[in-house]
Amino acid sequence: MWHNIAAFIIKFRIALLIVLLASTGIMGYFAAQIKISYEFTSAVPTDNAKYIEYQSFRKQFGEDGNLMVIGVQTKDFFSTAFFNDYAALAKQVAKVPSVENVLSIPGAITLVKDTATQKLKVSPIAADFPLASVDSFRQVFLNLPFYKGFLYNPETDAYMMAVRIDKNVLNSKDRAAVINSIVALASDFGKKYNIEMHYSGLPLIRTEMALKVQSEMRLFLILSFILTAVILVLFFRSFMAVLASMLVVAIGVVWSMGTIVLLGYKITILTALIPPLVVVIGIPNCVYLLNRYHYEYYRNPNKMKSLLRMVDRMGIVTFFTNLTAAIGFGVFFFTKSTLLKEFGLVAGINILGLFFISLVFIPAFFSFLPPPNVRHTSYLESSWINKLLTRITNWVFGHRAWIYSFTIIVCVFSVIGLTRLRNDAHIVDDLPKSDKVYVDLKFFEKNFRGVMPLELVIDTKRKNGVLSLDVLGKMDKLTTYLQQYPEIGRPLAITEGIKFANQAYFGGDTSNYEVPGDMIQAAFIMPYLRTNKGDNNTMFNRLLHSFIDSTKQKARISVSMADIGSRRLPGLLDSIRPEVNKLFDSAKFNVTYTGTSITFLEGSKFIVNSLRDSLILAFLIIFGCMIALFRSWRILLISIVVNIVPLLITAGLMGWMGIRIKPSTVLVFSVALGITIDVTIRFLVNFKQELSRHDDSIANTVHRTIHDTGLSIIYTSLILIAGFSVFILSQFDGTKSLGYLTSITLLLAMVTNLTLLPALLLWMDKVIEKKNDAAAFLMGEDDNDVIKL
Repeated sequence: MWHNIAAFIIKFRIALLIVLLASTGIMGYFAAQIKISYEFTSAVPTDNAKYIEYQSFRKQFGEDGNLMVIGVQTKDFFSTAFFNDYAALAKQVAKVPSVENVLSIPGAITLVKDTATQKLKVSPIAADFPLASVDSFRQVFLNLPFYKGFLYNPETDAYMMAVRIDKNVLNSKDRAAVINSIVALASDFGKKYNIEMHYSGLPLIRTEMALKVQSEMRLFLILSFILTAVILVLFFRSFMAVLASMLVVAIGVVWSMGTIVLLGYKITILTALIPPLVVVIGIPNCVYLLNRYHYEYYRNPNKMKSLLRMVDRMGIVTFFTNLTAAIGFGVFFFTKSTLLKEFGLVAGINILGLFFISLVFIPAFFSFLPPPNVRHTSYLESSWINKLLTRITNWVFGHRAWIYSFTIIVCVFSVIGLTRLRNDAHIVDDLPKSDKVYVDLKFFEKNFRGVMPLELVIDTKRKNGVLSLDVLGKMDKLTTYLQQYPEIGRPLAITEGIKFANQAYFGGDTSNYEVPGDMIQAAFIMPYLRTNKGDNNTMFNRLLHSFIDSTKQKARISVSMADIGSRRLPGLLDSIRPEVNKLFDSAKFNVTYTGTSITFLEGSKFIVNSLRDSLILAFLIIFGCMIALFRSWRILLISIVVNIVPLLITAGLMGWMGIRIKPSTVLVFSVALGITIDVTIRFLVNFKQELSRHDDSIANTVHRTIHDTGLSIIYTSLILIAGFSVFILSQFDGTKSLGYLTSITLLLAMVTNLTLLPALLLWMDKVIEKKNDAAAFLMGEDDNDVIKL
């Protein structure tokens, strides 16, 4: 079959090249329309209970992830010049397009009791700026406990400004401009007073990460091209070989970006990795094909015949290596995570596409070029490679016991390391500790206990149930209880507004900052709680919209907390639940834990579990392909052992090095499996093809296969290792992990495929009876069966 395919490609090479180039032009048109995703793509499937609860919360109470915060730490905050300029900064920020409102100390309000009507009126502490003196403002403001721990921390002299941004803009390309405008204004203020400004909140975090993804995609694409080109020059010493390889992967990159657009996707932190991955994975195709072309021409200097034999002998190898790599990525499509589905589908399609691109382009391109000269094929006789392969061969034949013993010892240590692995992920987990976003997040965690949203929704199961003083008292007790946890910031709820009003009603005495204890004391509050939706003049109406649903059946307690990670968060929630259950009887109330922190925890667990399941699925599909290719359970067993060992060692190293299990590190194993199995297939296919030429002698065939495939295995592995090592330069720890852990796995796979694999083939030869021919070995059948090579 492959001989006929080879003949077809050579015969119709001009037409095939035209079709290939035309297809690339079409894909290039779509690739030019590619866009960056500014949306927070949830890892949680839409039918997940936590996701449904979160969407219900957003529908009732609005967005919880559209608050950006600006922090400053100084002892001179209430100095006249600084305070007035800070007030001016708040006004400037409020004028930035798409900023809905700004909550700051200069804009703080107070409640004033109207002695004539006995009602409360909302009044700003200071109506006009600049102030001639800040002393009176400071005295009034510091007498309002409502703001303590929320806008300022008196113990650390830290002050915060909260900026709420239109959620629709946050999901568009205009988000970066809005965030940058706010940061620029605050930065100018900081420079004026030579003071560091701190920024955080999900809008800023997501924007910064999106921009980093965009810049890194370009960087990795350029570096992967340069690095692979250098290695190819050192390998082939031929400009045309390098040019052809670069054109193949360039076409693959265009196709991958066009595919993203055609499928209606955008560039995310995962799909941004696909173009450089196409470069890294596409180059081995070219190396395998060109190496075979040079080898055939070296044996028989006939260009067209060599090209035919190249496709004939390497077509099946290239197909299965691309197929298994595509499976390694493509299984992510079968998860329920949108992020993983997009990555898996695009990567799987384009890795298979690389097979067709290289199979058509390489023979067609070189058919128009002069045959290779001696300089181009001199690498086939490289002395250091031949010496290395000879040494490997001697070890395989003379020291198999050492190979087995060393492998077993390393695997035992790896299993021990495996038990040390811990599952833990953070919202800003992938950012380095020195990054401004990470440093500023820690500033807010230290001074305000964090900015990550956690929401508790109290469902009273009856209309107007929230208005009950008993319910309000229980909510107040819960908010007080929550503040004992150092990871949890100042809770906000309707009770805080009621306490604020109670203090104002009784003359501003801070001792009256409490929820009224009886209906007589609370009688003045009820009119405010029953305000109409259209009344926008009272503070309570705004609180109602934010913290109570329209039926007043549900109330929200909003908490900002530290990014404590997916491992500690469940324990924290479990420690809170007993008190919640004590206060809110499940027969009368329903309490829901939601918010971005909860959905992140659920998403992290879901991705890790999905990647684990996809790894198992990849194993089953890939080794099913191995059975279809070799039709031997013995070959399958050897392949499993040879490919599990590198993955096991990598997992063990992660345990010993303290590298946590998180989505970015689990991703390594499925990706590495799909690539490392390629080397096994390359070796075994060559072994199968050479067996009949060595009188079915497994020992002689193993000896020949090490020398025939060793060169291309070493070079392709080095190219893959170098290609993945580019990701180590990433600003994201997850991408770095993908780079160096995959490189380590590929290096280990190269070693095991050149040592353990041939050693196991020789060991299996000893297991089979002396008179069993090689056909029985490959087929797993009787002596009378004949293998069809």
